[in-house]
Amino acid sequence: MSKRGPGRRPGSADTRGEILTAARRVFAEKGFDKATVRGIAREANVDPALVHHYFATKEGIFAAAMRLPLNPETILPELLEGPREEVGERLVRLLLRVTAAPETREPMVALLRSAMTNEQAQAMFREFITNALLFKVANGLGVPHLRIEAAFAQMFGVVMARYVLKLEPMASADPEELVALLAPTLQRYFTG
Repeated sequence: MSKRGPGRRPGSADTRGEILTAARRVFAEKGFDKATVRGIAREANVDPALVHHYFATKEGIFAAAMRLPLNPETILPELLEGPREEVGERLVRLLLRVTAAPETREPMVALLRSAMTNEQAQAMFREFITNALLFKVANGLGVPHLRIEAAFAQMFGVVMARYVLKLEPMASADPEELVALLAPTLQRYFTG
């Protein structure tokens, strides 16, 4: 019996899809923190290197498996690079841009709704948001975790008011008006 070499495994043409299906099961069973790339690979019956080939990190797998429009690999540099005094504005613009299009807004709103009614979804969302995104931003900016969570809570409220409750005039407000209104308050969290 010959040992299989590196590369694509024989069989299904949708290996990426099978990895995502396996990842959803593993994240549902173990949560974000306890799930591992090796465990996902084992569940999908693939080599861990193949998982890394399709998804560079566990955060990337989670974002794809949960159909999140926010992948920390792209979000973190966008938030952390640039003048410190513009972090609040960058954060508001990023969130408004991501939530503007239905194809990126809907998966995020669905996960938020699930997190509000399902303890397992809540734990996964909390672990992912805090460990893969918020704490990395806080550490990158050198601000206390409480401050980044306060900024997140404010933007969470904006998303809920704008897209779930559809409160007017928030729901139909021009994005530039919201940037002008929200950015200075968020900036205070980052610069004290």
